Amino acid sequence: MIGKLKGIIDSYGDDWVILDVQGVGYQVFCSSRTLQSLPQAGEASVLAIETHVRETEIKLFGFSSDLEREWFRLLMTVQGVGAKVALAVLSTLKASDLANAIALQDKAMVARTPGVGPKVAQRIIAELRDKAPAFGTVDPAVVELQDKMSTDVAARPVADAVSALCNLGYSQPQASAAVAAAMRDAGDDAGTETLIRLGLKELSK
Repeated sequence: MIGKLKGIIDSYGDDWVILDVQGVGYQVFCSSRTLQSLPQAGEASVLAIETHVRETEIKLFGFSSDLEREWFRLLMTVQGVGAKVALAVLSTLKASDLANAIALQDKAMVARTPGVGPKVAQRIIAELRDKAPAFGTVDPAVVELQDKMSTDVAARPVADAVSALCNLGYSQPQASAAVAAAMRDAGDDAGTETLIRLGLKELSK
């Protein structure tokens, strides 16, 4: 199996690149994010490779980092997610953003991917939920707060503060992170107004 290719960029397509490795041109399919990170034709580049072997074809998928390749592999384990959808997700979200979305159960963020509806987004979150923390940078306090809110056991001031910040235009993950930070500063007994004020201060940093 091919795990890495180092060569010269020969040409580009909509979702692929031809990498010339000592005179052999390898067609490598990539996310748009990876393609945008690559140099122009004629320059050297290195790609982490995932090789897929089928009865009728061998297909190479290329990534700018081992982490992106690992997320591709994880996405492919989700029921109903093939290579095309996995690349689309990685084209839409950075690996860190995907990890955060899964850890915070932000279905809407995953569903921003073209071709990924709410059901598939929910399946990605549900099936990769236990694997996201290993790849993300999510504050455990935020995950805990999100878990409480999803089961309706969050204290009313907390839920009201998150709701208020969302009404001001912030996303659910942003609002949850801000309120979690506010709770660290003010304590678990802080009132709604205090959490909103400190949350806004956190968001303005």
